[in-house]
Amino acid sequence: MKKIERAVPPQSPLKGAGSRGNNENNTLPYTGRTPQRAREVLQLVCPAGNLPSLKAAIDNGADVVYTGFNDATNARNFEGLNFTTQKLAEGISYAHKKGKKVYIAINTFPQGNTYHQWYNSVDKAVSLGADALIIANLGILKYARDKYPDVNLHLSVQASASNYESINFYKKYFGIKRVILPRVLTVKEMKALRDNTDVELEVFALGGLCINIEGRCYLSSFVTGASTNTEGACSPSRFVRFINENDHMKITLNNVVLNNLAPGETSPYPTCCKGRYITEKGEYFYSFEEPESLNVMEIIPRLIEAGIDALKIEGRQRTKAYVATVTSALRKAIDMYYKNPSSYRIDDNLMSLANATFEGTKPTLGCYLEK
Repeated sequence: MKKIERAVPPQSPLKGAGSRGNNENNTLPYTGRTPQRAREVLQLVCPAGNLPSLKAAIDNGADVVYTGFNDATNARNFEGLNFTTQKLAEGISYAHKKGKKVYIAINTFPQGNTYHQWYNSVDKAVSLGADALIIANLGILKYARDKYPDVNLHLSVQASASNYESINFYKKYFGIKRVILPRVLTVKEMKALRDNTDVELEVFALGGLCINIEGRCYLSSFVTGASTNTEGACSPSRFVRFINENDHMKITLNNVVLNNLAPGETSPYPTCCKGRYITEKGEYFYSFEEPESLNVMEIIPRLIEAGIDALKIEGRQRTKAYVATVTSALRKAIDMYYKNPSSYRIDDNLMSLANATFEGTKPTLGCYLEK
């Protein structure tokens, strides 16, 4: 894809940008430029749980694809998904031939004397030519920094770094180049981070929404007894079951029913926070949150003004069709902004294209805009 040079509008594109969720109190003061420490052009980072999805992301406009090995070092280690060493080598070769990058997530926390497996994943990722490693654990960060000082290290969202003191700590002692921010910060808070660190900032833009702070949520641990930071973020996959029963799809976690879906109902992510439970009166209700999906296309100008360097799509567990659709939609939105920043506005067709793939019934801006 032809590189699009950043255009600076003569006046703020933030005011009135987008038709949904517009809040004048959240409009950032326009400085006439983006922060000096931001990347020249917003980067699009897309998910892939297998080789076909990786190729779909690249072919539909991803600048970067993030992946993981099919082992315990990967927080999205679902059965039948993720990469062997050979498949990841093929994927990296495919991306590099097209001028794109691949980041490898090694984002779980080893226990006891199991560090050697995480060290091995770092070694494999570097030998394959990964463009960056996404790591959460302090010990693994130290190993990667000491052994491979020239490798780009990104701090995983599972590290829960949500203030500039933490981010600058990781930069000082581990040399991180980028941090993936938890989905609990407002755009104003992101801007405050940018004003106090030169570490690149990456935020989630499309896909599943976390109502808690990534890396600090232990809801599923009360149901499974397993560590979410070691055995897989949200719900350790070995405890998840999808059971067809009387034309319904029952979703269970360690034999606890999270949802019972009628034909045609959209399946949410199998987590406690998105479970639909039955009251004593026999009524269904969502005790934590009704499933919604994050979609920031309408506030791309605000995120750029806040100094965000990269937008990330959630969904390594999703299908090739999902990856292709949401990558294409967000690519078009980003390109629309750079083509004419001052008149940026997302039309309903493009918004609907992305929303059609989401879990739940409606998109949301989550915590990004204060109420």
